[in-house]
Amino acid sequence: MNCRQKQMPTFHIEQFGCRATQADAAAIERQLRAQGHTVAKNPAASEIVVINTCTVTASADAQARDAIRKIHAHNPKAKIIATGCYAQRAPEELAALPGVTHVVGNSHKPEIPALIAKIAPPNSIAVPAGFVSMHALAATTLWSSPKILTGNIFDRAELLPAPVLGGESNHTRPTLKIQDGCNSRCSYCVIPFVRGKSRSLPPNEVVEEIRRLSTDGYKEVVLSGINLGTYGRDLQPRVEFADLLRRILDETDIARFRISSIEPLDVTQELIALFASTPRIAQHFHMPLQSASDRILAAMHRWYRAEHYARRVELIREHLPHAAIGADVITGFPGESAEDHAATVEFIERLPFTYLHVFSYSMRPGTKAAARSNQIPGATIHSRARELREQSLANS
Repeated sequence: MNCRQKQMPTFHIEQFGCRATQADAAAIERQLRAQGHTVAKNPAASEIVVINTCTVTASADAQARDAIRKIHAHNPKAKIIATGCYAQRAPEELAALPGVTHVVGNSHKPEIPALIAKIAPPNSIAVPAGFVSMHALAATTLWSSPKILTGNIFDRAELLPAPVLGGESNHTRPTLKIQDGCNSRCSYCVIPFVRGKSRSLPPNEVVEEIRRLSTDGYKEVVLSGINLGTYGRDLQPRVEFADLLRRILDETDIARFRISSIEPLDVTQELIALFASTPRIAQHFHMPLQSASDRILAAMHRWYRAEHYARRVELIREHLPHAAIGADVITGFPGESAEDHAATVEFIERLPFTYLHVFSYSMRPGTKAAARSNQIPGATIHSRARELREQSLANS
């Protein structure tokens, strides 16, 4: 790399959202470190701040906006780059905030290092060889304003390079993102619109990354994705998720690995048996439930019913009596009656959940649920969420 710099600008990444988003942030950090940038201890000490956003709920959007305002107030000279799911969904909202110099959607996240090379002071940094110049980016991507870099991610097949979380902060269990995007269309969820179609990291790359992490001294790795159970269905030839896990067991010496959230219908007898066959796979299943009312599940476009979910839990307990079982639940979905809510409470009472993540329904622009006329009052949603959280504590 030919450099003219006296000192590379410092950077800080402010992180919001799920494990997959965290893995994206770690990939960006790795690339920036490779360019010679150093990580600042906090946003106030950084020349460049990357805000990696979530947009699952309105609260997540508000948290990102609040963080940007506070960072700009404490460090008005910092160049703030907003990226992530909120940036993909509503870039104009973030571009209007004080201090934001650029908004980069998920569609163009891999280009952030080149963008930083462009916006850094000319006398302090040179563009490393191998990174695309911003002149080339402008010619090949959609710029809807001088600040905004987004586009259609549905025809983009790649994942971020080296999608690994680890080696920074206090993370002792690196997260390897092996899948991104989602082909499902749950009526409440905006993620398919901001993450694109399901796409998978090829199995050889997964195995190689885990070998590298093991060589670096990590004893446990978390496999993550937006819809992890769909791993490999987009590859040619198709790869089954269970076969990937077998390859990891056979071809790496990682002491232990675990999987993040997985849809209930993807928790098959074969997968449970594989977990039971070795101590190297953590006995942990996080299966989103969302509701135990079949009527609400149908309205959510969730393609299982409460009895299907219960059967998965029974199979796990039968083969792995000590496994941890967690679930996500959404309360206050449009049209949810008191009887629907009671069905979910009763379901949670009788099943052996280890923990529960309770989410109050949040209207997301562009989703089918947002167009429904039978929205639930906020006070009712709050009351039902409190009841579910109390039940979760009783179960633990």
